[in-house]
Order: sequence, then C-alpha cells, then structure tokens
Amino acid sequence: MNSRERILGRVRRALADAPADEAPIARDYLREHGRRTVAETVELLAENLADYRAVVHRCTDDALPDVVVRLLAERGAQSVLVPPGLPPHWLEGVDATRVQDRAVSTPHELDRVDSVVTGCAVAIAETGTIVLDGSPDQGRRRITLVPDHHICVVRVPGQVVSSVPQGLERLDPARPLTWISGPSATSDIELDRVEGVHGPRTLEVILVDED
Repeated sequence: MNSRERILGRVRRALADAPADEAPIARDYLREHGRRTVAETVELLAENLADYRAVVHRCTDDALPDVVVRLLAERGAQSVLVPPGLPPHWLEGVDATRVQDRAVSTPHELDRVDSVVTGCAVAIAETGTIVLDGSPDQGRRRITLVPDHHICVVRVPGQVVSSVPQGLERLDPARPLTWISGPSATSDIELDRVEGVHGPRTLEVILVDED
C-alpha cells in the first residue's frame, strides 16, 4: 500500500458514518470588501500597485502612444518585445527595434530584449494584482518573465474589478494565467529584498481612461 492509498483509506473510514444524502456545507464568502464607486476602485488599484513598487501612470487613449514612447526612452530601451495582437497605435513613434513573440525564441534571446509592452486580462484593485491570460495582446507567458522591464496597459474602468472573486469570474481557468503583484521580488532570511530574480525588475502600469 502506498501513501496515496493510506490517505484515501483514512478519508473513507472518517466518512463511513456520514449520511450518503447529506448536502455539502456552502460557505458564503464576501465578493468584495466594502462598497466603492468605480472611481474609488480605480484609485485603490493605483494605490496598491504603487504599494507593491510598480510605477503607475495615467492617461487617455489618445495620449497612450506618447506615454509608451516616453517610458521606453527614459529606460533607454533599444529593443521592445511585441505580442502579436498588440494594438499597432500603442507603439506609434517608438524607435526601438521591435522583437516579435516567437515560439522558437530562447531564454537567452529574450534576456537580451530591453522591454516588453503588453495588455492585460483583468486588474484586481483590492490586491493590486494584474492578471495576464496569454491573449494576443499579452503573448506567451515567458515574454513577461524574462525581460527586465515590463510596461502593462490596463483599460479603465473596463478591465478593473474590486476583488479576486470578481476577477476569477472573468478568467478562463484553462488559459495560462500569470498573476502579477508588483515587480519580481524575493527576500532572504535577513529580509534583504532582491528584485528581478524571477521576473521583471521594473513594472510600469499605464491606466488608460476609456472614457
């Protein structure tokens, strides 16, 4: 008998006296904490993103290309990774070499790319989390894990929700989901924070006003 069989056997013995037709207990979880307006939800998202050391920018859709150009220039980016479905006007005026998201790209090739620009699937205000699901404007998961600088565009308020349960309702669990709460960071036993170990060292989030 292996460990799995022993554990399942204990479970069966523990449930032996339970009525077969007993209904499962349903827990009534809160879908969000408190009541907020749309504007307050967006402000909470911006606050929590900044608390996780992401750099937050806000602009209109018309101004988005100029913001992207400025951020790449300030970074000194000579190359930018582009997902296949990224709206072309987002990169209008960008002089950096555009690198396509290709299945054959190696980690070493991706590591030589200066920046990556993507959209997102949903942004969760209460946790300051951005979720990517591999859609055409986001590309493969690895293109946002290897380059050191990630610019992520979030459409406001359409892609913003208050809570994790609300975010899950919008996501397909069969897709490759990447949950991002600030730039990559870890700490050793002495609590020395190190950024960029398993993802971008710098995360810049552009909140684009759809209205």
